[in-house]
Amino acid sequence: MITVHHLNNSRSQRVLWLLEELGLPYQVVRYQRDARTMLAPPELKSVHPLGKSPVIVDGECTVAESGAIIEYLVDHYDQGALRPPARTPEKLRWTYFLHYAEGSMMPPLLMKLIFDRVETAPAPFFVKPIARGIAKKVKDTYILPQIRQHLAYLEAELGRREWFAGDTFSAADIQLSFPLEAAASRGGLDAATYPKLAAFLARIHARPAYQRALEQGGPYELLR
Repeated sequence: MITVHHLNNSRSQRVLWLLEELGLPYQVVRYQRDARTMLAPPELKSVHPLGKSPVIVDGECTVAESGAIIEYLVDHYDQGALRPPARTPEKLRWTYFLHYAEGSMMPPLLMKLIFDRVETAPAPFFVKPIARGIAKKVKDTYILPQIRQHLAYLEAELGRREWFAGDTFSAADIQLSFPLEAAASRGGLDAATYPKLAAFLARIHARPAYQRALEQGGPYELLR
């Protein structure tokens, strides 16, 4: 049976969702973030040297990184429902978005999280205005424009087709769910500005497999 080493409020929620979509049996080993630092506990390092989640163990195989886990599970267990056929435009789009989610979209969202915390972190009174000013400048001149550029791009993509790889739901949509949920939480994704992306989130949240994954993974609230 597949074991998912699951950290609360993290990317590993996508893995639970994929397993539910595939209808595979699995077990969950749960880990809680440190309440002060919000980092993963040191126990995860006994599973993988980086001590991060998600990680799955399937027999003799230990696989880390969301994209690699998704590819592994689709390669081994999908019957053609969650990946387009090889050598098609849809397959190329599938591969692109599988890597785009973490390689291109998540970095500015992570940077915003960090600089938001710089703005609000405790500091001596004479340092606080300087730190806040630098954080605001970085966000206004680089981070927020980057996030808006990505959201506009993805909004336009969903204007051409219902799902990111094509006209049918796929594992690429599962991979993109985390950065889009993060953008809805802290990156300015709202229904008025990005109606197609908001509708995408509503569609995935309504999927029975998504709901079952929430039951397995526990409360899911992204960091702000």
